[in-house]
Amino acid sequence: MAIRVFLISLLFLSTTITTFSLYEDQVGLMDWHQQYIGKVKDAVFHTQKTGRKRVVVSTEENVIASLDLRHGEIFWRHVLGSNDAIDRIDIALGKYVITLSSEGSILRAWNLPDGQMVWESFLKGPNHSKSLLLVPTSLKVDKDNVIIVFGKGGLHAVSSIHGEILWQKDFAAESFEVQHVIQPLGSDIIYVVGFVGSSQFNVYQMNAKNGELLKHESAALSGGFSGEVSLVSSNTLVMLDSTGSTLITVNFHNGEINFQKTDISDLIKESLGMATILPSKLAGMFALKTTTFMIFIRVTDEGKLEVVDKINHVTAVSDALSFSEGQQAFALVEHYNNDIYLTVKLGQEWNSDLLKESIKLDDQRGLVHKVFINNYIRTDRSHGFRALIVMEDHSLLLLQQGEIVWCREDGLASVIDATTSELPVEKEGVSVAKVEENLFEWLKGHILKIKGTLMLASPEEVVNIQAMRLKSSEKSKMTRDHNGFRKLLIVLTKSGKVFALHTGDGRIVWSLLLNSLRKSETCENPTGLNLYQWRVPHHHAMDENPSVLVVGRCRSNSDAPGVLSFVDTYTGKELGSSSLVHSVVQVILLPFTDSNEQRLHLLIDAKQRAHLYPKNPEAVGIFQREFSNIYWYSVEADDGIIKGHVLKDNCIGEVSDEYCFETKEIWSIVFPLESEKIITTVTRKLNEVVHTQAKVIADQDVMYKYISKNLLFVVTVAPKATGGIGSATPEESWLVAYLIDSVTGRILHRMTHHGSHGPVHAVFSENWVVYHYFNLRAHRYEMSVIEIFDQSRADNKDVWKLVLGKHNLTSPISSYSRLEVITKSQSYFFTHSVKAIAVTSTAKGITSKQLLIGTVGDQVLALDKRFLDPRRSINPTQAEKEEGMIPLTDSLPIIPQSYVTHSLKVEGLRGIVTVPAKLESTALVFVYGVDLFFTRLAPSRTYDSLTEDFSYALLLMTIVALVVAIFVTWILSEKKELRDKWR
Repeated sequence: MAIRVFLISLLFLSTTITTFSLYEDQVGLMDWHQQYIGKVKDAVFHTQKTGRKRVVVSTEENVIASLDLRHGEIFWRHVLGSNDAIDRIDIALGKYVITLSSEGSILRAWNLPDGQMVWESFLKGPNHSKSLLLVPTSLKVDKDNVIIVFGKGGLHAVSSIHGEILWQKDFAAESFEVQHVIQPLGSDIIYVVGFVGSSQFNVYQMNAKNGELLKHESAALSGGFSGEVSLVSSNTLVMLDSTGSTLITVNFHNGEINFQKTDISDLIKESLGMATILPSKLAGMFALKTTTFMIFIRVTDEGKLEVVDKINHVTAVSDALSFSEGQQAFALVEHYNNDIYLTVKLGQEWNSDLLKESIKLDDQRGLVHKVFINNYIRTDRSHGFRALIVMEDHSLLLLQQGEIVWCREDGLASVIDATTSELPVEKEGVSVAKVEENLFEWLKGHILKIKGTLMLASPEEVVNIQAMRLKSSEKSKMTRDHNGFRKLLIVLTKSGKVFALHTGDGRIVWSLLLNSLRKSETCENPTGLNLYQWRVPHHHAMDENPSVLVVGRCRSNSDAPGVLSFVDTYTGKELGSSSLVHSVVQVILLPFTDSNEQRLHLLIDAKQRAHLYPKNPEAVGIFQREFSNIYWYSVEADDGIIKGHVLKDNCIGEVSDEYCFETKEIWSIVFPLESEKIITTVTRKLNEVVHTQAKVIADQDVMYKYISKNLLFVVTVAPKATGGIGSATPEESWLVAYLIDSVTGRILHRMTHHGSHGPVHAVFSENWVVYHYFNLRAHRYEMSVIEIFDQSRADNKDVWKLVLGKHNLTSPISSYSRLEVITKSQSYFFTHSVKAIAVTSTAKGITSKQLLIGTVGDQVLALDKRFLDPRRSINPTQAEKEEGMIPLTDSLPIIPQSYVTHSLKVEGLRGIVTVPAKLESTALVFVYGVDLFFTRLAPSRTYDSLTEDFSYALLLMTIVALVVAIFVTWILSEKKELRDKWR
């Protein structure tokens, strides 16, 4: 009996080794999630009270967040959305964070400790204007004080406790452009100063409590003004005139407005070039910045200007900080090579430095863009200062006592494009497996895993299990694995920095701030566009490193000159870069490589000329052989035109260029702008693998997929439906979907959805396309699917033709031949709005497909493609049931367990990238937005492998125990049989 119980226990343990469920101790084994905030625009410190020291920041990604000053961690965070940019932030009553957003139209108060929204006010106005927020510094806790807001051309007074609008004053009718709203300390009087036109200066004196206009003064200013207006005191402004060569001091005191002009040449004898006033608020002075140095100028009580200092390497200046009674300090940052010098000066005494520190920075962070300072009391009761630094690569650093306390890589919140790279091949002699430390630790680990599987582990034990699995999974090694799970994610950010992230744990392997995408005299406003795989070595994988191509341009407009950078994905070094004389409108990846395994690319400029890269004779030779087989299309959405192009001959110019080619237009489709506007175009991935052309349906019938890489899916909408949902009635809106052959321009399919509205998100894979839109008549979102099949191969259903080789399956398909295609389509209701759609991709294309849908809740839903089969019917036949057909329903199901991101959110979700692993059952998924998320998916489950945490040791123990048990039972049975015989 004891032996039987022992065997049953062993059998039970052996069956609990593998599981397809996700237990709490498995979170983080196959996925990782990273939270970011983006490039900081403004920061307010809150360190007065005891307890947690924090800094509240607003960013260019429209994020408001509270950060821990000790470690840089996020206390709380809110992403306001792409159309709700944050203009100003401040802290009121010591417990509310006040934010002004949407061009001064939305004012919110957030609870400082936990980030809960307390109130929200909508400020209406007739037109766009500068946004200003004035929170009095003398606010008393629990006393209803007035917050002054200027936005949308109007001045508003808002209650600090309830958010109620107390009064408002409209300045739009007077054409008054407000520059500053000033409230002297402890006063109920506010001054609204600004300009009417470009030459008249106005001052409005008002009562802050009731909005009563007390006085209005104006004065004409000859020559006008330009640029930033600097406030140096409560009644003094400084600005530049329209020529930029004269400084104008404006003093408005006791109802009188006085102007005083000072030529910059009288202050500085040397040539300045283009000079601008910095927006930093300094006590009694302002900063004038030129291309080579910065000048600090003090304004005396008489309104005269005095040059205090001229510094060559200053890159950032902070606002003034009141750190003790009557004393104000500000910080300036100077750059020398890779070192930065932080200096904190006393506003009243320039020569006395309160702090001077030198910090060595990583050379891949660039220049300092912004600096914010805060003071603290040292143990000796003296004043110390900490500085929050925003770098050129959008990273955020806290400096204190000459050291970097913490650093946040918030440039990863603005990923533009992403691709993957293989890791190095593991060299001989390097062991893949790790040896267990001792038998006790080994047994302890397996006992913990069993407890975790049976959900008997305590929270502390769950943490230990996760740590052990992360340590033993080998997913963070810097070499390739045989399943293809370990890769490098190469991402390009808005700052022009390239990061390599390890798919195992998301850590940064290397980062590179591209010099070609940094601001310079020749490239004023560089922006990155896309990443492309440049070299993927297969035959020389042991001695050649892969590399990527980074494409950018010097300005945001399409006719700006392009820039190229080539980056080694193993080392992170820039192999080369080039500033192009031509623009880059489109990049075409050609399916050819040279002997160095560099992939050929065609760069199309604004003049529709094609430029071949890499520029070497071998690439030209390969290209010339395929010259007549290269086609591409261009989309001019504003004009409603799609054109097809082919190559013509070499460019004709002053200097012959064998790598430049003229093109010609071979077809065009013109959509009437009065009825249709192009909003979406989608094509198949060039590297997508299709396992089979045939699709076996019910009753063993065969349909052949129309698989062409030249298919283009286009969606147009009615002109009135190009705005947001609700901009048009159902009768005024329609949506038209097209399938177009991009070689001939032939329209293969056209479908109209009446009463439907954009935006449209679509994904194209194999022979089907799925797209998402809004149905105004049903007041619901919809998803439609179109599948296209090749009828010219329908005769191949005869088995004898296939056996005798009389089929036409291997005959080439030409876009110019007569196409016989049929389409099947179906539409379904869908619950959510969608931000992005992608589809899983596997190595051989055998595994079933799943749609990855980025929902409005910033989560990713995995939806089986079978739910979007256009052949679904209400009552499927027995043959269709055996095929796996799902009965037809009017809406698509939302299964909570199908969320790829589990309970996590990828805030500000913008894109989903899927990459096949070497293991056919598994696809890798990378989701990016303000946050980053990575995971592995098995749409058809892991039918071709054991799970990564499968315990081979426990299996071996089970087998050994079974063998021992069998041997023991055999001996016992022999003895029992012998005893029975002796009886």
